[in-house]
Amino acid sequence: MPTVIPFHQRVVADPAFAPPAGEEFTVHTRWIENEFRNDIPPYEGGAEQAEPEARERVTVEVAGKRIEVVLPAGLGAAATPSRSAGPKTARRGGAKQAAAVSGDALVSPMQGTVVKVVAEDGAEVSEGDTVVVIEAMKMEQPLTAHKSGTVTGLSVTAGETVSNGAVVCEIKES
Repeated sequence: MPTVIPFHQRVVADPAFAPPAGEEFTVHTRWIENEFRNDIPPYEGGAEQAEPEARERVTVEVAGKRIEVVLPAGLGAAATPSRSAGPKTARRGGAKQAAAVSGDALVSPMQGTVVKVVAEDGAEVSEGDTVVVIEAMKMEQPLTAHKSGTVTGLSVTAGETVSNGAVVCEIKES
């Protein structure tokens, strides 16, 4: 496996980086680009080709956007927290624990208080429609539908506290 260890070894052994006693330390922020002599041979290790592993598609949410990624089989299951093993339980302040997230789930991106429930359970929504509005640190955050469909399992009410990652509802394709 190629690493940067040979580079690090060469840098810390360079006289400019580790000057002999009595000499001045001369390394600066552009030292590598301007003065470092790179005579490190490129990595020539063999690239063994293994048989391709089985893959699985997993839906993840990053910065409020849902994307589908392809991972080695079993890795997605290991990355999903096992919070869905039991029923949802209330925590201090009425916050709900996050449940297992599916591709249909609309989840809270942060802890906050529900200030408005716009859609009802069973309502038809289009992608981008506001479903719930939460407030955190005096800022309102609308939670919008990530796809068109029917709202099911709406589990929050105005005034309720939700935790980061809590499933608010699911949007099933109609």
